[in-house]
Amino acid sequence: MTTPLFTQQFPPYSPEFLQLVHAQVTLALQEDIGTGDLTASLIPEHQQAQASIIARESAVVCGQDWLNACFHQLDPQAKIVWHVKEGETVPPNQLLCEISGQARALLTAERTALNFLQTLSATATATRQYVDEIQGLSTAVLDTRKTIPGLRLAQKYAVTVGGGLNQRLALYDGILIKENHIATAGSISAALHSAFSFHPGVSTQIEVENLTQLEEALHAGAKNILLDNFTLEQMRVAVQLNQQRAVLEASGNVSLATIRTIAETGVDRISIGSLTKHIRAVDLSMRIKMH
Repeated sequence: MTTPLFTQQFPPYSPEFLQLVHAQVTLALQEDIGTGDLTASLIPEHQQAQASIIARESAVVCGQDWLNACFHQLDPQAKIVWHVKEGETVPPNQLLCEISGQARALLTAERTALNFLQTLSATATATRQYVDEIQGLSTAVLDTRKTIPGLRLAQKYAVTVGGGLNQRLALYDGILIKENHIATAGSISAALHSAFSFHPGVSTQIEVENLTQLEEALHAGAKNILLDNFTLEQMRVAVQLNQQRAVLEASGNVSLATIRTIAETGVDRISIGSLTKHIRAVDLSMRIKMH
């Protein structure tokens, strides 16, 4: 679980990736259009138009394929010209792309297209900020499952665009034994024994809340351990106790102000729920001109 899992399972532009984009866009358009766009119907049916999308603030651009699909599902002949690359950091007032096609289609797709682009760009931008803060260190920035329902895989993709790595994609994609699982199993050792017995070979991570639990997890053979809300001093001791026997991941109370100090303790990974949970949509605008 230390690689961009999304891009492994859904390589960009692969059939699996395009199917994912198509399905998410189809659902989003259906949600917005329903039985029809009453306002767009006021525009003459064959009217053509051109639109420009501009970033009103600095951001890492992410979600181009989702935006393209929004317009192409409503107007397969629409022409979209991008002036920036996916993953590129742009300044305020940067022209992102120009779209030409049926006026009704452009108007109807506008909100859904911008929703995807502003949301995924927000996740990519936040991720890039955290990655930049620990530049030069070996620690990796990871996401979590604290994602917007229905946009899990899209946001996981955005994290990779921002330079982060993916924690497991979903419940089927590896084992994470947390506090409630341990309580149910009876102990850390018992929980790990069950995981190794029932799912041999599956990536397994266990959460510990103190150094005593860390030692128990290591003794039970854990190779991937989540340090939940450890203090900086506890993290430093944990790294010494670990002696590189397991991958250590820090989680909890991570911010741009604290991430470098956390990374300097020697932990291998830092997972940050806010990358996908506490996002603020990037400010974008679209302007249309009729032909």
